[in-house]
Amino acid sequence: MTDAVLIVGAGPVGLTLALELSRYKVPVRLIDKMAMRSDKSRAVALWSRSLELLERAGLSDELLNAGNKVRAANMLAQGRHIARLDFSDVETPYPYALMIPQYDTEAILERQLTSFGISAELGVELVHFVQDSYGVATTLRRSDGTDETSRFSWVIGCDGAHSTIRHKLGLPFVGDTMPIDWTLGDFHMNGSPFGLEELATYWHQDGFIVFFPMAPGRYRIIASLGPSTNQEPIPPSLKEFQEIVDKRGPGGLVLSDSLWTTAFRINERQVANYRSGRIFLAGDSAHVHSPAGGQGMNTGIQAAVNLAWKLALVCRGISDAPELLDSYSSERRPVGAAVIRSAGRLSNLATIRNSSAQQVRNAMFHVIMGLKPMRQVMEESMTEISVGYPKSPLNGVSKMRGPLERIRRATDTPKASYLKRSDTPEVPELDAPDLATLNVQRRRVLPRRELRAEGVPLCVLELQVCCREFLAHRLLDHFVAFIGA
Repeated sequence: MTDAVLIVGAGPVGLTLALELSRYKVPVRLIDKMAMRSDKSRAVALWSRSLELLERAGLSDELLNAGNKVRAANMLAQGRHIARLDFSDVETPYPYALMIPQYDTEAILERQLTSFGISAELGVELVHFVQDSYGVATTLRRSDGTDETSRFSWVIGCDGAHSTIRHKLGLPFVGDTMPIDWTLGDFHMNGSPFGLEELATYWHQDGFIVFFPMAPGRYRIIASLGPSTNQEPIPPSLKEFQEIVDKRGPGGLVLSDSLWTTAFRINERQVANYRSGRIFLAGDSAHVHSPAGGQGMNTGIQAAVNLAWKLALVCRGISDAPELLDSYSSERRPVGAAVIRSAGRLSNLATIRNSSAQQVRNAMFHVIMGLKPMRQVMEESMTEISVGYPKSPLNGVSKMRGPLERIRRATDTPKASYLKRSDTPEVPELDAPDLATLNVQRRRVLPRRELRAEGVPLCVLELQVCCREFLAHRLLDHFVAFIGA
């Protein structure tokens, strides 16, 4: 019997995890204590790596039809253009950021999930759990106050920055709160800094402002408000927001009405381990950071995909090796830490107050971003295609050598030792020499037709535990392929 999984939190991360596990025929239950979904746009950027992963679930067309493609990012300071990042240079089928409200992303994920007979149960809260070596006993409470006791093999907390599961596990959320207040809002706006396909960031002596084009006449605007005080930050009025836009922006932009505004402080926090026994954390329950770069939701979605295929192998009885599930935290925690560092650096750079330091920053950034290799690093970081797991415990030494000169091999490649050598019909006998990491230029997996064109007999497959084809042990989650003899 396949183990059942409880996912707590039905936002984009929980929905992605439920969808991936359902694709692999793992029984899933998805709950969330919210009574209804929010009509606020919240996270609005889907980057290239996330779009690549969601493509496998058949979501690409619907997502692309619902969003706006942003193909470049501009940075300006004191009226001077100091950098332009062109995402069309990135080697990916999706060389852009897709601007799409979170509620649309959730609706698309949920519609696909229902095709597997799974729906998010809203108004259901996890109030108590106890885990042992064989599973997790849970108490679930519905909005009418009735309780239900259920047992699951695994529980995943996708329940946000104020995670109940993290609190109940007693896991410290280590980090700091930046001493600056911020605001963001969605507005109907007349005028455009650079058109619908380019976002624009302005470093002004009074602070930072960025314009994300969502749709014709609609923008997401984020701005710094200044040093924090003892009082909670308050969102500016429409008039006050217009004053910030007039002062820091290019001029000629008129806000006609606000769709949503909020004010906040940035926390940079992370747990030490994304796993505690049979319980895992994903998304904001495991890490939070600055919204600079728009990578929070993306990092969570990618973590969900990483965990799903590993959990599927265990739930389906294909693997029982401890290092498989342990590798989730080993691989994804460094990614979260890197996002926290990079987003924090951008936020700190953007909010320098000293005028002399601002001039030095502007001049240095202009020089650095004038170098193509540095722009490439920045572009690949923002699109998240540079994410890798060079120190994963699943890595082993590759014995493969071959004619793929254009493929840049990683120093480590996966071991097959965590797969059971049993009579499972879907899984062939595997030997470590049959595995190789195809860490292509820009760390991108070549399409199968290109690989075949190289004259090498191989298959690039995602995990399909329900099929009897040649089974790849590692999904497109990270660029690993079988080399067939």
